[in-house]
Amino acid sequence: MLAGELYLADDPELSADALRADVLTERFNATSAADPEARRAALAELVGDLGEGVEVRPPLRVDFGYQISIGARTFINVGAVLLDVGRISIGADAQIGPNVQLLTPTHPVDPEPRRAKWEAARPVTIGDNVWLGGGVIVCPGVTIGENTVVGAGSVVTKDLPANVVAVGNPARVIRRIGPEDGVAGEAG
Repeated sequence: MLAGELYLADDPELSADALRADVLTERFNATSAADPEARRAALAELVGDLGEGVEVRPPLRVDFGYQISIGARTFINVGAVLLDVGRISIGADAQIGPNVQLLTPTHPVDPEPRRAKWEAARPVTIGDNVWLGGGVIVCPGVTIGENTVVGAGSVVTKDLPANVVAVGNPARVIRRIGPEDGVAGEAG
């Protein structure tokens, strides 16, 4: 799975891991904003690595949870879908808008292995201080460089370099981030 090789999704060990994640996700999603310590404890049990000062707002969906690393001071808004069949690494100080999807699973294009339930995965890496606007979809195998901003509703199918603004489907770089960029942003 982690090496990007084909695996069977209904493997008993993976099914047990997915059940564990479902139980922990349900617990996290039921936490109250009035009890941030319980919310953080539930999240820390679910994900593999949780930095200091991370805030994730429920609801959240994951495949396994333990393949997710979230850097310090990162904010993830409501409705995040983090399909961590492969590793998902989110850097420090990232801002992730509502309904963002980080997707690592892939499936064969050939219909026969797909019918036989073979799957694979490729990691997703989000750099430090990245801002993903609402509804962004990041596809398997994508790396987004530090400080990059991805506009709302964009679909990121290929790597994005550091310090750029990208928008669209598929996402494309529209400009570099420079000193003229002030407080107000564009990602949404």
